[in-house]
Amino acid sequence: MSRSPDTAATPRRDALEKVSGQAEFISDVSVPGMLHARLLRSSMPHALIRGIDCAAARAMPGVVAVLTGADFATLNHHWGLFLRDRPLIAVDRVRYVGEPVVAVIAEDEYSAEEALEAIIVDYEELPYVTDAEAALLPDAPLLHPQHETLKDFYFKGEAKPLAGSNAFQNFAYEHGDVDAAFAAADHVYEDSFDFPMVFHYAMEPHCAIADYDPRHGFTLWSCGQSPSAVQKVLNGIFGTPLSKIRVIVPYVGGGFGGKASVKLDPLVAGMAWKLQRPVRLCLSISESMLTCRRLNAKVTLRTAVRRDGILLAKAVRVLMNGGAYADTGPAVAIKAANRAIGPYRFGALRLEAQAVYTNTVPGAAFRSIGGPQAVWATESQMDRIAADLGLDALDFRYRNLLARGEYVRPDLRPIDVDMAEALGQVSQSLGPMLQPAEAAGRKRARGVAVAASDPGILPLASALLRIQIDGSVIVYANSVEIGQGVRQVLAQLAAEALNQPLDAVTVATPDTLAAPFDWGTGASRSTVVMGLAVQAAAADAAAKLLDYAALALETAVENLRLVPGGVCRAAGDGTVFSIRTILHKAFGVDSGDITGLGSITPQSKGGSLVQAPLFWETAAAGCEIELDEDTGAIAVKRYVSVADIGKAINRVAAEGQDEGAVMQGLGHGLCEALHYEDGQPVNASLIDYKVPDIEDVPEEFHTILIESGTGPGPGGARGMGEGAILPAAPAIANALAKGWGIRVTSLPLTPEKVWAALQQKKG
Repeated sequence: MSRSPDTAATPRRDALEKVSGQAEFISDVSVPGMLHARLLRSSMPHALIRGIDCAAARAMPGVVAVLTGADFATLNHHWGLFLRDRPLIAVDRVRYVGEPVVAVIAEDEYSAEEALEAIIVDYEELPYVTDAEAALLPDAPLLHPQHETLKDFYFKGEAKPLAGSNAFQNFAYEHGDVDAAFAAADHVYEDSFDFPMVFHYAMEPHCAIADYDPRHGFTLWSCGQSPSAVQKVLNGIFGTPLSKIRVIVPYVGGGFGGKASVKLDPLVAGMAWKLQRPVRLCLSISESMLTCRRLNAKVTLRTAVRRDGILLAKAVRVLMNGGAYADTGPAVAIKAANRAIGPYRFGALRLEAQAVYTNTVPGAAFRSIGGPQAVWATESQMDRIAADLGLDALDFRYRNLLARGEYVRPDLRPIDVDMAEALGQVSQSLGPMLQPAEAAGRKRARGVAVAASDPGILPLASALLRIQIDGSVIVYANSVEIGQGVRQVLAQLAAEALNQPLDAVTVATPDTLAAPFDWGTGASRSTVVMGLAVQAAAADAAAKLLDYAALALETAVENLRLVPGGVCRAAGDGTVFSIRTILHKAFGVDSGDITGLGSITPQSKGGSLVQAPLFWETAAAGCEIELDEDTGAIAVKRYVSVADIGKAINRVAAEGQDEGAVMQGLGHGLCEALHYEDGQPVNASLIDYKVPDIEDVPEEFHTILIESGTGPGPGGARGMGEGAILPAAPAIANALAKGWGIRVTSLPLTPEKVWAALQQKKG
């Protein structure tokens, strides 16, 4: 596909709308007769609910209803994505601090909030566990006595829980003779690395509005990234037909996976179902911190190496803390094991991953599920091995990088990028190392890291496109605009496929009543999968338009071509026949439109989308850091991020995606972690949870996007936006080890932790 440079850098059409405050997010939506809900949350990590006294709250002014688990007893009120383990609201027990116990619905938020203070809950404390290793001990409290799994419900596959334990996922994979490879190796390295709980910290907290009446069913205004998943869960809980569950998603103020799958919607729908009035629930940031977070993990690696630096075998053991409910944790565990392999050549592999329940906030998908945990471990160990063998870290990687077309695992798609090229771009862009004098007298050091991830994409999406009689075009797609610019990309693809001006194309707000099925917005899939669906819909509509034009102009379709504003004869004088003229002649009245439908399934494109992953999302990075040895504070001075994205549909947006991912990687690398003490989250607030700010942005920040045209999407595009988060933390840790001789194995690399390591090194 050809694209002029100016089109690839088209400014975001929603930019002015957003910076001026005119864009409508869910918190801006108001429904006539809408009530407001607030939640009383558990103060206990694990307890039985012996009684709830709501009488005083129900009597307070403005309060319409006070609902508990007993109010939903007639429903199939347990739901989930892999395991049906989560109630709409706590029924007989609570499993983590922050679990919703009582919902107060009032005429306004203030009245609902005030009523929470009047509710008394009688708890009987139970033993709790917040650590994944402790949760596997024989005497650990059991959070869920039974495991009811769901097969192919959201992701493909089924969780493998261990009966009678807190383990809700047990994954194992092996190829080659791993034991023989370790026995024959010149060196065997074993290391463990810890990754913390991390909050998504989207600017917009979770929010949902639901309305219900028995005749028409549900209408939800959601901030969810997966409208179809919301429909599916509500269908299971309430038995309402999918055709009567309408999900509308306005602009979403960031998601990063924290609004993927399903979060608030079932509970808010339950309130509306009970009251048969619209109900709004909008959380604070602190409440969102008690809704979901990234799974923390311990990753243990054993790696067999020849004395010349050739990797022979690898054994990976991942233990993930999934929190009180499984959510998408089973998929996260599998992806962590796969992504711990790295883009390296191994003759033998053994992968094990386990995810367990604990009395903490439920773990969930977060930008590149399982990837940051795994790559943090693998790339840290790669540098340790190189240093021990006396090899340059870059050279060691070059010796072992997979070439394009080689297999990460024999049962997965061959790697489809040139990792050596990406790593070379990092080295070249960093350039000569600054001397201390040039760095204002401060010592500097560099680190590199690479990554390869297998996005958990389902190639299932459909789009509807309408060409109106005035030449305007509407695209109906359920890809959610979460800040990544998907509406812009889909508009560009439709305009190019129809050869119409970009200004003529509108991408409608996602609405399951109007747009066809889409699996969800995540896993770097929208440009690729929905982009292909939009192209197919445009091709379908274009073919119909040309057929009508051929009839109207009494010529063959082959003699016509689409031009801005209409159709002209391929060998004519350039006269443009407007879409209005063509449809008027075809329909006999000055009215009507043309509809095109495009669908993508695994069988599309000759079956080339069947094999997983649909594409490999890769990244390479290098950084240059300074360290204040008196405080342990790390400053990232220079950063280079390289990714082969196949084709930049909109380069400005693509660069923004890459840079945003890097900053999130610097977050969990340097400062972010959700901490627990005595079963309580101790820093779940805006004040206590530290995220990077503008001062943490590297002074020099280079983003290099390779356009190889080898992806499966439009113009050879592959998904992007997740890969760049992966190498950030290990690249910093590798620079720290190289420059100051300390290897910290747990994130984040806080000043306190680094300072302590420096003191230990000094003896």
